[in-house]
Amino acid sequence: MLKNLSVSVATAAALVATAATALSPTAASAASAPLSDARIAAHFDLAKGQTPENVALAPDGSAYVTFAKGRQIAKISPKGAVRIVATLPEPADGGVHTPALGFPLTAGIVRAHDGTLYFLYATGTSDLTGVWRLRPGGEPQRIAALPADGLPNGLALDARTRTLYVADSVRGTVWSVPVRGGTPTAWSTAPELAPAGFLGANGLKVHNGAVWVTNLDKGTVLRIPVLRNGRAGHLQTRATGMPGIDDITFTGHGNQLLAALDGPNEVAVVEPDGSHSIALTSADGLQNPTSIALRGHTVYVLNAGWLTGTDPNMILAHWSE
Repeated sequence: MLKNLSVSVATAAALVATAATALSPTAASAASAPLSDARIAAHFDLAKGQTPENVALAPDGSAYVTFAKGRQIAKISPKGAVRIVATLPEPADGGVHTPALGFPLTAGIVRAHDGTLYFLYATGTSDLTGVWRLRPGGEPQRIAALPADGLPNGLALDARTRTLYVADSVRGTVWSVPVRGGTPTAWSTAPELAPAGFLGANGLKVHNGAVWVTNLDKGTVLRIPVLRNGRAGHLQTRATGMPGIDDITFTGHGNQLLAALDGPNEVAVVEPDGSHSIALTSADGLQNPTSIALRGHTVYVLNAGWLTGTDPNMILAHWSE
């Protein structure tokens, strides 16, 4: 989720999302190694409020995307066609009490091997905020309630232990939830997860025996080992100096990762030693990137246009390492 630089909640609340419109791919050419051939594969209609927030990839190259303001889950085909697969119920108060934002937020999403989707919904109300599940051919249902005064944002799945991890950007907490649902556990409340003015713990991935979390306000990448008993180990700060960092994805080269920097309109390559370089910028079509994923040699970058106010889109780029 973006850093609230000069945009007020009222401005953000004016973005009403419904459905996506895919247009013809558009070339972009400013990518830096190891990314190349960046192009806009799908445009979304900002006038209709299309603001993609997170992405989960399917084996056929499709992308399941949460539309932050639309209360919707969409499936984007490899050719850019968009199909809405679920719409979540609107809170009775319209979501005006959603912490930090003032509108209902459809956020993190992951896909299990059997095609089940798990995703997050924050409304500021106790009846809807939490972890939701959508089985193939089914209807969305909440499987775990989370505190209404929090903002569940990033989501990761550990398929080995059948555990979901949730980054709460307002409460500065990582929750753990069994995939079957039930009562969440405050897995980590380390102070490094707390916000510093707007949103803290944000993007989330499980990688090499640890939960990796970004802190948007503090511009950090954090690693929390998963101990043998399932509890959280001692948190380590692995990278700094990236304000506005949102989602991350690992490249397959050890702890090297790609990071979406929302406010700066950049995608960074973050090395295991914490150093980073910029590989994509607004010249490549970035419009406040909120999520990033890698499948094979293809990088997917979803852009919400929160601050730029123009052209939310999905960019594809070639990963050459």
